[in-house]
Amino acid sequence: MDVTDRTQGPVRVKDELAERCQRLFLSFLQEYEMPGGEGEAKYAPEVTELVAPERNTLIVSFKDIESYNRNLATTIQDEYYRVYPYLCKALSTHIRNEHPGSVQEKKQFYISFIDFMGHTKIRALKTSKVGQLTKISGQVVRTHPVHPELVSGTFVCLECQTSIPGVDQQFKFTQPAVCRNPVCANRTKFMLDINQSKFVDFQKVRIQETQSELPRGSIPRCVEVILRAEAVESCQAGDKVDFTGTLIVVPDVSSLATPGVRQEKTRGNKGDNAPAGVVGLKALGVRDLSYRMAFLGCGVENTVQVEMTGGIDPNSELTEEDVRAQVSDRDLRRIFEMSKDRNIYQNLATSMFPTIHGSDEIKKGILLMLFGGVPKKTIEGTSLRGDINVCIVGDPSTAKSQFLKQIAEFSPRCVYTSGKASTAAGLTAAVVKDEESQEFVIEAGALLLADNGICCIDEFDKMDVRDQVAIHEAMEQQTISITKAGVKAVLNARASILAAANPIGGRYDRSKSLQQNIQLSAPIMSRFDLFFVLVDECNEVTDYAIARRIVDLHSRQQQSVEREYSMEEIRRYIAFARKFKPRITKESQEFMVEEYKKLRQRDANAMSKASWRITVRQLESLIRLSEAMAKMVCEDKVLVGHVKEAFRLLSKSIIRVETPDINLEEEPDVPETTEDQMDAEDGEQLRITFEDYRKISNMLILHMREFEEKNKDNEEGALKKKELVDWYITQIEEEIEGEQEMIAKMNITEKVIERLVKVDNVLLEIGGGEEGESPYLVVHPNYIVE
Repeated sequence: MDVTDRTQGPVRVKDELAERCQRLFLSFLQEYEMPGGEGEAKYAPEVTELVAPERNTLIVSFKDIESYNRNLATTIQDEYYRVYPYLCKALSTHIRNEHPGSVQEKKQFYISFIDFMGHTKIRALKTSKVGQLTKISGQVVRTHPVHPELVSGTFVCLECQTSIPGVDQQFKFTQPAVCRNPVCANRTKFMLDINQSKFVDFQKVRIQETQSELPRGSIPRCVEVILRAEAVESCQAGDKVDFTGTLIVVPDVSSLATPGVRQEKTRGNKGDNAPAGVVGLKALGVRDLSYRMAFLGCGVENTVQVEMTGGIDPNSELTEEDVRAQVSDRDLRRIFEMSKDRNIYQNLATSMFPTIHGSDEIKKGILLMLFGGVPKKTIEGTSLRGDINVCIVGDPSTAKSQFLKQIAEFSPRCVYTSGKASTAAGLTAAVVKDEESQEFVIEAGALLLADNGICCIDEFDKMDVRDQVAIHEAMEQQTISITKAGVKAVLNARASILAAANPIGGRYDRSKSLQQNIQLSAPIMSRFDLFFVLVDECNEVTDYAIARRIVDLHSRQQQSVEREYSMEEIRRYIAFARKFKPRITKESQEFMVEEYKKLRQRDANAMSKASWRITVRQLESLIRLSEAMAKMVCEDKVLVGHVKEAFRLLSKSIIRVETPDINLEEEPDVPETTEDQMDAEDGEQLRITFEDYRKISNMLILHMREFEEKNKDNEEGALKKKELVDWYITQIEEEIEGEQEMIAKMNITEKVIERLVKVDNVLLEIGGGEEGESPYLVVHPNYIVE
């Protein structure tokens, strides 16, 4: 008699319920047809694909099982962990019957369920759910590398060479309890036969509660999800995913290997002759074996786009036929009607932010950010981003955070964070050590979690300078490079950034430039496509309108909100419009070049304190905004009208705050005066508006340039100060009504010339050293008239 034919331990009892499910599921695969089908089994094509060596998982809709046999569906739902191996056996039998000789004998097959309706929150996962089929939703925050997992081991006894096949592994390495040979009493000395054992791809994923499921004031809870076979690598950090599977209980091996525990909780003699004991779980002594819950997933569905955008994934590459297959005819008709709306630009902006009064330019800028430009790749392989970054700077109580909160709730994939409470690792990515495997893994930060979405950063000015530098690469190259603890990786961070910041001191100072008002570096500022400034002004009409709006919101919450389109319609329309890839026409290209030249010339003006440095990045911003405008109206080409609106918005965003009046009595390098002195002298100082100052200075400078050009060959090729004043008075003599007004105009003109010389350094004085002699004036050779 062959000793290897003896069974190990007690005889296994047949599971009649599981075997009955196996027979019913085999019949389901053979007989179930699609409604209106032509006699062919629905899953026959998918079963044929599993013959390929790289395929091993069949995706089954749970709704089909419910329609075929209700009792089978109930049994699978209540006893999923118990019957799942038998369902896989039924699939294996069906494939080998349909395709005999085409499949290797050792190949394992698996089943993945989708369309399961029994959704459970992460906080509701209790021990009563262990073994039952359920579905959970969460956001992936950490993914581990894919490893091979031993599911069924074949061991060889090292004493008698007996082969022991079919030793099931339960989430830890399990050896046979005893050798099958009745003569051999070996219990510890076994060797794994790798060639005869069965392995499967294995991956651990950590998910976190989504904001919609999180109770107010609670910390998000995490759960580890175990994926096998074709389910591995089906989700990335930042994805909001639905997992179908069951809750399981696994030994918490990591707590047993904690340093210092073994020394604290050992028992027995501590003398030199004390036995060493058995290494492993049996040496735990008085310690309790702890367990933890994990989720064994079989089906993975990235369904957030289906819920938020009506079935359209805004970031996938789909053809027109695919979109038509995903969206119902009624929704397509509604999208077509919206695209023909002549006032869709204004209607979409007001419908998205119905509770915020005013700030129309900011609403339009954020709306274009949602549509985005067209990402491109050069011949050399350089990526050009299509995402639009927007920054809002403003006084307190100007609804900056309200814009961010509404976008965070509206966008399908958005991460909201605060600059003060965020670090460089929290915004980009962190390298952490896994508790069990002791390997270094990457944990995604806010920008990685917002990949292909929007990252809202509030209190942007409160961020540390070192943390701001960390997002330089993410804002322009849209990648995050990591070199830590032996981990070298370049991760995608293709996210638009919507930031809100406060000015230095809390209020925006009109007398200072934009750079002096906010605590941001020039590289960060240039990476924002749109830069809006909100100034809290005292205006009777505006204050009345804002007060009425707020009172209406508090008294009549739902009735006071007026929307042209619902939020679901806007989501669906944006997802559809993002499919367009508009191309820039020849006329639009020429118009962009001309407008960019104007921006550069205006920026080169030394007297212009209102704007930041215009660079090529602003030209790229103009291109992206123009493409977003074309997308919004579902056009395939970027027309001149789209570029005009993009240029208008860009000009508005480059902080065109009203410049304060010019104090002509001001002198350079004067010590600062106190507020009381300023109030006392305010009535005596001569002031004109910035526009009048610009008008007078431009007239004087242009006349001097013409005079210098005509008399460049003469020795006296420059005007005297008195001659320049007399020329200006003759130009405006029709506006002068009396002698007093003429004296006042002459005084103003002399003060303007003096300021151009001493403060703005636009004019240069030559000669005039003797008392009473008028000096010659020339224009600085590098000055460009705006």
